[in-house]
Amino acid sequence: MAKDIGIAIIGFGFMGHEHSKLIAKVDGIKLIGVADRDETQLVNVPDGVKVYSDNEAAMADPEVDVVLIVVNNNQHKDLVIQAALAGKDIICEKPVAMTVTELDKMIKVVEECGVKFTVHHQRRLDQDFRITKEIFEQKLLGDVYLLKNSLYGFNGNMHDWHVYKSEGGGMLYDWGVHLIDQILWMMPEAKVKTVFADLRNVINFEVDDYFKILMRLDNGVTAEIELGTYLLTDKQEHDKWFERHWLMSGNKGTSFLDGFEPKGKIVRTTKLLKNVKDERTMTAAGPTRSFGPPSAGTLVYEDVPTVNTTHADYFKNYVKAYHGEEEFLVKISETRRVLALMEVIRLSAETGKSVDFE
Repeated sequence: MAKDIGIAIIGFGFMGHEHSKLIAKVDGIKLIGVADRDETQLVNVPDGVKVYSDNEAAMADPEVDVVLIVVNNNQHKDLVIQAALAGKDIICEKPVAMTVTELDKMIKVVEECGVKFTVHHQRRLDQDFRITKEIFEQKLLGDVYLLKNSLYGFNGNMHDWHVYKSEGGGMLYDWGVHLIDQILWMMPEAKVKTVFADLRNVINFEVDDYFKILMRLDNGVTAEIELGTYLLTDKQEHDKWFERHWLMSGNKGTSFLDGFEPKGKIVRTTKLLKNVKDERTMTAAGPTRSFGPPSAGTLVYEDVPTVNTTHADYFKNYVKAYHGEEEFLVKISETRRVLALMEVIRLSAETGKSVDFE
């Protein structure tokens, strides 16, 4: 039986603590130690876990096989290279780098050092996303032409270093990476032909807190991503700080899911509109043939597929992939594609024009 994979966490802030909780749930991997240059973060360290004086001490520890990098985005490149040169395998938080150029430099060193390298994209395991992906892959909606992914919050602000451009802050680097990755991973064979994007600083001074991204893919799908930290809706209540939605539509129906513990349905019609010139409905907007209320029984609702995933599954996959039993959930080539698309998104937002991508 293989020994447990020894892992050290570099950066023991909020996400570092979350990683330690998930690792504790998974067989075959063991948290050896943690490091953080801010001593106030070194609280609630699990019993028996070392606290290193600096990153070098963590990377020199012979018990450590893997370094998990959970620091500010602008520090990822240097720490990945440092870990590779120390001979440690690497998991890096997203975004893996600030630019494609940075990532290419990291890849070169990693390959020269012969270490394993992957990225933490745990939101590939969100149930709302995985259910939507399942509906797409099973062709339950026929030929899909529209896919919308949205996340809205109300307080406008981000936390600590995320509000600073120099640290790699902003929502495109934060949630945007996840939402883009979900779209690309759902349809990995489809090429993104054109991109149009709008990025704004609505409340924050330095970094984006709103974006809308439109992508036209060569499989006939138009994908839309919208996020706002200060986008208020009438559904937000005192105990619900966000609105999360997936909507997908094809020629055989529409699916919708709301929330990370999703409530949703597949909706179909039993009666397609025919060219019957004398049928019209009076509404508050006036007479209409196409947009009147449906008669009883016209729309039917079906349950969405059941998918059981948790974020701990990321580390379960990592253990198996580390021992060659399956592939890593996240490939570096996939994260490079996300970064390249993000650069095109910024270009579109700066120029106000649609940009060709692939």
